Amino acid sequence: MTTTNLSAPCMWMRGGTSKGGYFLKDDLPADTATRDTFLLAVMGSPDPRQIDGMGGADPLTSKVAVVSKSTREGIDVDYLFLQVFVDQAIVTDAQNCGNILAGVGPFAIERGLVQATGDETRVAIFMENTGQVAVAAVQTPGGTVTYQGDAAIDGVPGTHAPIPLEFRDTAGSSCGALLPTGNAVDVVNGVAVTLIDNGMPCVVMKAQNLGITGYEDRDWLDNATDLKAQLEAIRLIVGPMMNLGDVKDKSVPKMMLVAPPKNGGAVTVRSFIPHRAHATIGVLGAVSVATACLLEGSPAAKVAQIPDGPRKLVSVEHPTGEMSCVLEVDEKGDVRTAALLRTARKLMDGTAFG
Repeated sequence: MTTTNLSAPCMWMRGGTSKGGYFLKDDLPADTATRDTFLLAVMGSPDPRQIDGMGGADPLTSKVAVVSKSTREGIDVDYLFLQVFVDQAIVTDAQNCGNILAGVGPFAIERGLVQATGDETRVAIFMENTGQVAVAAVQTPGGTVTYQGDAAIDGVPGTHAPIPLEFRDTAGSSCGALLPTGNAVDVVNGVAVTLIDNGMPCVVMKAQNLGITGYEDRDWLDNATDLKAQLEAIRLIVGPMMNLGDVKDKSVPKMMLVAPPKNGGAVTVRSFIPHRAHATIGVLGAVSVATACLLEGSPAAKVAQIPDGPRKLVSVEHPTGEMSCVLEVDEKGDVRTAALLRTARKLMDGTAFG
């Protein structure tokens, strides 16, 4: 592989409600700058339409997974997530992605990094962005990955094979603590917020406190320039408070506006990622919001309807449906584990050109 006219084997996959390119680490340039230049060219960035690349002109379809065989004890593969910006020449590893994670297990088996172990194969995945572990249960009847099944997730048409994802020790993955300020509630620019990181750094606040209902659709939110300016002002202030530093050019923290549930769930959320409204909600963002709902006195707890018992099904409603988080809490009420149901599908396997 030379530094000009780069190409690399690539599998294009839908993972959860996102889509992107899955690469073996050894197939990409070792030099980070060269790798990023190549990935920008693959996606067609920077360009709002990404017309000269594979990207779909949306942050949710401009993502990359870099996967390698792991040498860590008890871990099958290492996974690095890269967000390729659409209209800026930026490739960042500042966040994780639980949707793209859904395709890592099948990809690892397809590429021979993990051997199938019967009708279902559990793949232990080390998430390099955050230093945390997830276990994906992949359907492998006859020793071969299948993407066909009866599992449905909101935001994706049809049904597919289920891929349950179990997250371990995600608290403080990017910020160093579940609550980086030590508080369930902080007040920033007059708005009560919860600064939380249970797999994804998030700022959780009541939609009503921002002058909206929390039930607006994505197009309305994307055109709400005053609201977006208010959210960005808060985001820039809380970056250092969350141990993330200057976040002006970062994709974290995500901004979460919550409201009472409307369709039988636990809470309604409108997510900004961070400058565009999310069509759904990110997997780890949902885990962080669900966890915020369990914090006494927090903005989310004030609007959420949470079931009793140590095992809590927290249905997070979003613009196109809901995402169910299963949280297990200990006797002190702290979250021990979080699990989510996702699906994935292989779309193309071939060579990507930069």
